Amino acid sequence: MAAAAGATGVRCWLQSHHLGWLTPRRLKAATVTLFVAALLVSSVGFSGSTRPPQHAPPAAPTAASAR
Repeated sequence: MAAAAGATGVRCWLQSHHLGWLTPRRLKAATVTLFVAALLVSSVGFSGSTRPPQHAPPAAPTAASAR
């Protein structure tokens, strides 16, 4: 959801700057491109989970555990 909000923000920024080359058709294409890029980066680029912990070798037995 944050990725879509970011794409919307970029689109609004582009629209508010009244760039001469940005026609309504190009703005629509930019909007689609921004949303697709945001979706891909958020779903493929970030997994949302952490790596499993590395398994440490077992500790050497101590004198207390040997009894």
